[in-house]
This record gives sequence, C-alpha cells and structure tokens, in this order.
Amino acid sequence: MGSFCRVDKYQAQTVIPGATQVELRINRAKQKLKNGEIVTIVSGITHPDDIDAVGPLGFDGIWLEGEHGSAEASELGNLTRACDLWGMTSVARINLNEQGLIYRTLDRGAQGIVVPHVNNAGEARNVVEGGKFTPVGKRGMFTSRQGYAVDNYFDKANDETLLVVLIEDIVAWDNLDEIIAVDGIDVFFVAPSDFAASMGHMGELDHPDVVEKINDSLSRIVAAGKHAGALATNENVAAYAEMGVRFFMTGVGSWIGSGYDQFVGNAKSVIK
Repeated sequence: MGSFCRVDKYQAQTVIPGATQVELRINRAKQKLKNGEIVTIVSGITHPDDIDAVGPLGFDGIWLEGEHGSAEASELGNLTRACDLWGMTSVARINLNEQGLIYRTLDRGAQGIVVPHVNNAGEARNVVEGGKFTPVGKRGMFTSRQGYAVDNYFDKANDETLLVVLIEDIVAWDNLDEIIAVDGIDVFFVAPSDFAASMGHMGELDHPDVVEKINDSLSRIVAAGKHAGALATNENVAAYAEMGVRFFMTGVGSWIGSGYDQFVGNAKSVIK
C-alpha cells in the first residue's frame, strides 16, 4: 500500500490514485464525552474473537492492555479492526510516555491512547505532541490504518484521536492543577492501585487517605471543566457518576467472578 500512497504537499492528505474516498471513522467514546454522556470501556480482552463476543453488550470501547498485558504492536491491527466492526473505540494503554510509541500505536489503528504515570504538565504536553499532528503536536506524518482513503486525514485525525493520561502517583496529585491545564488531553483518569502504593498504602484502595485523595482528584478535574476517568465497579460507579465522572473503565474479570459466584450459589442452593 505504501508504494501507491503519496502525501499531497499542499493539502497534507493521503491520496490513493483511483481509490474510493471514505470518511474517517467516528470515535464513539470521544463523541459521547463531547455530548456529556457516560462512556464505558471494558478491559481484560486479549483476542479479536473475545471482542466479537462482548460487541453486542453495548460497551463504548475496549481497553487494550499494552503496559501490563499482551497487546503488542503486531496484534493491534486485528484487535482494533474487531473494535471497528462493532463501532467500539479501541483504547490502547502503552507502557512509556514516548512520542514514537504513542504515534506508532495510533498508526496501528488505535483510536485512543492511554499513557501511564503522567506526573507534571511537561509530561502531559509530551502526550499531546506525540498524539496530535501539526500544528497541535508533533506526531509523525504517516497514514494510520484508520486513515487509508480518508480525504484530509491529517486534519481530521486530531479531532477523532482520544488522549487519556493516568493520574496514578501522589506527585501527580501535588501537580494536578498544572496537569489539567494542558490543552489537548481528553481524559484525566485517576488510577487507584498505583496511587495507593505511592502513598505507602499498597493494596489498600479503601484506606481513608487514599479515598480522600482520589475523590479530591476527580472533583478538581470535573471542577476545571475537564473529563475525569475512574476504575469502576458495581459498588462505586453510581457515586462516581454523581461526582461528574463520565469515563469509566471496568474489568471483565470481576464480571466473570461475580457471575461465577451467582451461578455456583444457585446450583448449590437446592442441596440441603
């Protein structure tokens, strides 16, 4: 494909001679955020077939785990294509705040990127520079899988790319006001596990000091007119939504576990 593509130097668009031009795929999660709606993202999915299985359930996106999980660059094409088939946003978490890694992941077809351990304004700006084309950022000029045959792709991609930064260290809480002042970030996601560990409360997500700092972070993000993200469970999602959180990630493992407990409980209930 690359040998047939050229970049028009005047309009910065991908041109494929003789090809039908198409519209850039809408980023469902980003569109719903703009509309003030709740966005639900599910994690723990590692294969395109599993994406097909959860597709009918109505989630807005799939969290593709590349920091702690198995989502490699070579697999992102098929994973994101499966998301595309169901109209779900593909949101890929990477393991480093490196511009090249950010835009390579987007080039492979991800509609959104999640960057860990963003602790100051400079690190937040680095995410924008890696995730947005000029004049907003410095993303390398290459056509994403999402951009083939899209007229004016480089102009439109900036509007449809979802950038998520993780607030997951106590130092990020200290610097939160400067972080959320950075333009171009779509979601400031407060991640509880590393946050708790950075406060000296490893594994104690319910520790009062941890809960207070997490709730304070979410409240400050919302008060600044920005989109806050949170790890959601059946127990906390309503409270977070009441606080103004609109971007929720939930793990498929907890759903499987609760379903298993209910199933086994029902099966054993007839045994006296």
